[in-house]
Amino acid sequence: MEEHNNDREEIFSERVRAGKRTYFFDVKATRSNDYYLTITESKRRYKEDGFVYEKHKIFLYKEDFHKFVDALNKTVGHVKDELMPEVDFSQFDRESDETQIDSELKWD
Repeated sequence: MEEHNNDREEIFSERVRAGKRTYFFDVKATRSNDYYLTITESKRRYKEDGFVYEKHKIFLYKEDFHKFVDALNKTVGHVKDELMPEVDFSQFDRESDETQIDSELKWD
């Protein structure tokens, strides 16, 4: 029986390392040359025979980009402004060798 790989070719990829987790933001193409975004959370876990990577994936389609980014910004803003106004979130900002992602996401 022939095995089919449903993973599409990556057009663009951005990686965010966050402790034991790594997030991947990948642009992929459909067979009809339309584009979509996958957001993957990868966590390194220890099992008795060594390390394994547990992955969780979200597929985001172009018609939902604006709604997704808007909801994410509102949710992060609520945590910062309403739930934790005493926290100086700039303490988590740091320069790295990797590309910096603007804290206010914009999709035009």
